[in-house]
Amino acid sequence: MQELLQQLANGVVLGALYGLIALGYTMVYGIIQLINFAHGEIFMVGAFGSLFTWDFILGKPTSPWSIPLILIGGVVAAVGVAVLMERFAYRPLRNAPRLAPLITAIGVSVFLQESVRLFYPGGRQAQLIFPQLISGPPVHIGSVEIDRPSIFILVVAIICMVGLDAFVQRSRTGRAMRATAQDPDTARLMGINTDRIIVTAFVLGAALAAVAGMSWGLKYGFVVFDIGFLAGLKAFTAAVLGGIGNLRGAVLGGFILGIVEAMATQFFGQSWKDVSAFVILILVLILRPQGLLGERVADRA
Repeated sequence: MQELLQQLANGVVLGALYGLIALGYTMVYGIIQLINFAHGEIFMVGAFGSLFTWDFILGKPTSPWSIPLILIGGVVAAVGVAVLMERFAYRPLRNAPRLAPLITAIGVSVFLQESVRLFYPGGRQAQLIFPQLISGPPVHIGSVEIDRPSIFILVVAIICMVGLDAFVQRSRTGRAMRATAQDPDTARLMGINTDRIIVTAFVLGAALAAVAGMSWGLKYGFVVFDIGFLAGLKAFTAAVLGGIGNLRGAVLGGFILGIVEAMATQFFGQSWKDVSAFVILILVLILRPQGLLGERVADRA
């Protein structure tokens, strides 16, 4: 029982990371119906941007108070890449057949991976050490042990998720995002700058992915140029599981996927962790393709 509860706690932490990344998928899809398969690489760029800030800009500080500065560096890198991606890779193809931007997204994904591998100092190594800035004894809740980086991930993830939901539901820009998602042509006629709204969706998704990237590094102690590939696929699975285009569904899907992976590890072994995620994806696509909470995308046929 103790091991089961421990794996449940591990799954919740992993699910928080998946949820943060999945929000970027679901926002972009909800507005322009694009599955941005390069979003996993935005997560990776955010992690490397944080590492670059710690290593080359701040001079390898050891204080946890440097985390906000490291996070800013990661967010700037991820957002910058996402904005350039939207402007030069996706915007020219906005009215093209859906297959064209999908193939472009895969190409951008490979381009970003190889760029980091070739040009980041030491990027060709199997792993780059990420600073462990959060230390201290683990927290015990009954028989469950939770380390300090996991607590940091949960707190930051909940703040980001609640903040994004409040922003989309209550702010003027959030209302414009929802209007653009429902009917971009009518939104444009009502005076909404849909190009700016689309860029805002990319920016918000990239910022959350950067938070997830830095948090990944703080917890696991390393980054590598291809971490975004599998993490991106898992986050996409979470978005589909909750209901693509549905922000709360992406969060729910992330937590469910993280818990399922942890349980699969507990009962079947580590090798079944990734298998379980894609089994879920197949089952959802067959049994409930609209996701658990349903899609929030208007029919634009």
